[in-house]
Amino acid sequence: MNEERVIALAGVFQGAALAQQLATDGRCDDVAFESSLASVFRIDADSVASVYGGVSGVRRGLRTLVAQFEDETRDVAVMRMAITVLRLERSLARNRPVLDRLREGVVATQRQVEHFGMNHANVSARLAEVYASTLSTLKPRVMVTGTPSHLQQKANVDRVRSALLASARSAVLWHQLGGRQWQLLIYRKQCAMLARGLLTGSTLEGGG
Repeated sequence: MNEERVIALAGVFQGAALAQQLATDGRCDDVAFESSLASVFRIDADSVASVYGGVSGVRRGLRTLVAQFEDETRDVAVMRMAITVLRLERSLARNRPVLDRLREGVVATQRQVEHFGMNHANVSARLAEVYASTLSTLKPRVMVTGTPSHLQQKANVDRVRSALLASARSAVLWHQLGGRQWQLLIYRKQCAMLARGLLTGSTLEGGG
């Protein structure tokens, strides 16, 4: 396990944590949400950290990793969602037509980002459509549980799906960097330690 892989894994967990927060509370950490969404469009970034606009872009994900791998306050729903996303990415990699459709959808949404800005509801709505027509058609399905009233609001569901799409984007990156699911069992302590170090570094770097 190395720092780059931990950053990508933090991206997976950040997307899952945001989706869970939106499903439960109907709102989420807007800064983390914007960083996660932006990562979907940064395909040719020159470093893993720059996919998220710097390590500070995945602070939420790094904190989630530490909580999941080290603390007793594990969030089972977030863990389950993250593992499902990692498995879903493997299904996606084996399905060329769906992968191509996903790429086309992201490219088309990029134009909306340029027009409306990353935080606009139209962007979340479009990414949610891309998710529904691609990743949702594959197995395993990501099961989202939360507060029924929040899961009945289209705008909120759009944001949940957008966060899951961002999580899957990080899962692609994690696998490209040599990440494998079995490593989550064997390197839990090392992963949490690296995540803590990255959190400390990003705090010093950002001065906050």
